[in-house]
Amino acid sequence: MDSAARVGHSILHLHLHGLLRSRDLELGRDPDTGGQTIYVLELARALAARAEVERVEVVTRLIRDRRVSDDYAWDEELIVPGATIVRLPFGPSRYLRKELLWPHLDELADLLAERLLAQPRRPDWIHAHYADAGYVGALLQRRLGIPLVFTGHSLGREKRRRLLAAGLEASQIDAQFAMAQRIDAEELALAHAQLVVTSTRQECEQQYARYGRFRPERARVIPPGVDNLQFFAPRPDEREPAVEALMAPFLRDPSLPPVLAISRADRRKNIPALVEVFGRSEHLRRAHNLVLVLGCRDDPRQLDRQQREVLQQVFELVDRFDLYGQIAYPKQHQRSQIPEIYRWAARLGGVFVNPALTEPFGLTLLEAAACGLPVVATDDGGPREIVGRCRNGLLVDVSDLDALQTSVEDALAQPERWRRWRDNGIDAVGRHYSWDAHASHYLAEAVAATRDAAQQPPLWFQQPAARPSAGEPALPPPPQRLLALDLDAGLAGADEPSLVELGRRLGADPQLGIAVVSGRGIDPARQAYDALHLPRPCVWISDAGTEIRYGAEADGGVDQRWREHIAREWDRAGVEAAMAALEPRLRLQGESDQGAFKVSYLLSDADQGVLPLVRQTLRSQALMARPHLYHHWFLDVLPLAASKTEALRYLALRWRLPLHALLVEASQQGDGDLLRGLSLGVVPRDHDPSLDRLRGHRRVFFSTRPDAWGLLEGLDHHRFLR
Repeated sequence: MDSAARVGHSILHLHLHGLLRSRDLELGRDPDTGGQTIYVLELARALAARAEVERVEVVTRLIRDRRVSDDYAWDEELIVPGATIVRLPFGPSRYLRKELLWPHLDELADLLAERLLAQPRRPDWIHAHYADAGYVGALLQRRLGIPLVFTGHSLGREKRRRLLAAGLEASQIDAQFAMAQRIDAEELALAHAQLVVTSTRQECEQQYARYGRFRPERARVIPPGVDNLQFFAPRPDEREPAVEALMAPFLRDPSLPPVLAISRADRRKNIPALVEVFGRSEHLRRAHNLVLVLGCRDDPRQLDRQQREVLQQVFELVDRFDLYGQIAYPKQHQRSQIPEIYRWAARLGGVFVNPALTEPFGLTLLEAAACGLPVVATDDGGPREIVGRCRNGLLVDVSDLDALQTSVEDALAQPERWRRWRDNGIDAVGRHYSWDAHASHYLAEAVAATRDAAQQPPLWFQQPAARPSAGEPALPPPPQRLLALDLDAGLAGADEPSLVELGRRLGADPQLGIAVVSGRGIDPARQAYDALHLPRPCVWISDAGTEIRYGAEADGGVDQRWREHIAREWDRAGVEAAMAALEPRLRLQGESDQGAFKVSYLLSDADQGVLPLVRQTLRSQALMARPHLYHHWFLDVLPLAASKTEALRYLALRWRLPLHALLVEASQQGDGDLLRGLSLGVVPRDHDPSLDRLRGHRRVFFSTRPDAWGLLEGLDHHRFLR
């Protein structure tokens, strides 16, 4: 446990994509800057206001890009006293959409681990928002033992289902949205999370339930809140002149009750359907205006393709139905104007419409209700529970345009019912959806879920010099730098002159430690290494990362802490039973190739396509295991926490070895993960083509020479040897 005295809770939130700052949120700027951003910011504010909370940090990405505000290049930014945004650099300095962040998340996980270890007190829990943060949070939970709370916000399996129903091809979905990585990350986060926070029962029971590693007993429904200092009903003596000025250039008669929609220009939001419904309804066109607040745009050419396509559809429908003078779609607005827009629409007797094809929660519905504006909403997800609880409008199948048109017309047709809906919404939001109530419920659930995990720090969290227990091998003193050698491919076939030169250079550096890394068992690994006649290693990582031994001859004993760590929830018999269903595409290798925590198979064909099938098979059986494919033919199934990469991170943590003092050689298919993160990497010329995707990573050097000569070239490039 941390030595610092604990006063109140310390909470770390991870919100990695989009543009986050403490004020003037650029909501709707792109698909990554939406409702999740509001939720994270408001939750941080609400938690900081609680007496039992000492500190809240929100970690996001530091961005230096002329296309965005300089605000996003600040290292730190105060939200309110007790809550801070911390921006850390990872990946390129420019702004990236979330689908392009995946190759850089290991860098952030390493950066955060080192940062948290250096602090006198670690957070009581980490709350990861969305799949990308869930991936990083899972790695930190595994490596540092800090409990994990996860909120998916929008889930990949649900999005894929909707996109397939809309007619997109599976390959197109995976390419455009990195969907396979996203779903893998969600499964990983769910496997490591002590608490899953959802907004609705439907989200919990229908969407999360599609995940093999989701545990319903760890999920809690905690609906978000609304800031009642911003969102409140219109006051009789107040008007909204700024909103009136915003609408004046568009509307012939701005006094007509508006049909209002506020969302991103995103296909899922289904805004063109609302425009078509309005255009073909004589009643709506005669008695109302249509107002679309679709984010901010300066130059439409700078928008992403999806936004341009949605806006083009809107413009074409406006032209088709000749809606000029009856529709407003302002280019710019401030976040602070959104509550005024709701109140302006409510004062005129309008209605708010959310026509989204799918809506995990629907925060805009609560905002509208708090401002006294009745709603018409999609009969999906969050709106069902919001409208069911608030009784302030209608639900409709938005894929049926006739039904949508009828519902919008009906919602505006009865003034007495409209007033009843207005009063119901204001009252229900005040009683059920306040941020104070949300923060109180959240803290109670998070403390209960993470208490046991917080009392069990990782087995290796002690100083290296601590006296080992009986039967536990003594941890050798840490080297100043550690070189991880790829025994299976990088040095295989190296000529004698290159090995002699490599041995001479390595042996001349007394501050260097060598780690032998192999997928083989310890005995064949020792035999193969002995044949190279290189300096003796200080640590051996064998059986694909499931076993760690110390000493020049691996005679220092097996690291039992590592075994205990990866053994949690490992079910070897369950893995073999599940994999039996995939025969004859794969078959068990011989007994000598198996390990206590490694089930090894040989593929019938060099087929990478089997990997997703193996993953899905393991998940469907709720097995905490994952597959690794090497050389296109050899498949290992390991515990979820085990890999060569995780074994090296474990050593770095136990030795308190900074990752810039770790250099990893990798050349075979399946070892790409070894090269991600803050450690240095070398890839010899004769590498598997699958590693080429790592070109451009500033810490990974691709040699122009093969095998041992290539490693020597990389050592010189990184100036690693003394």
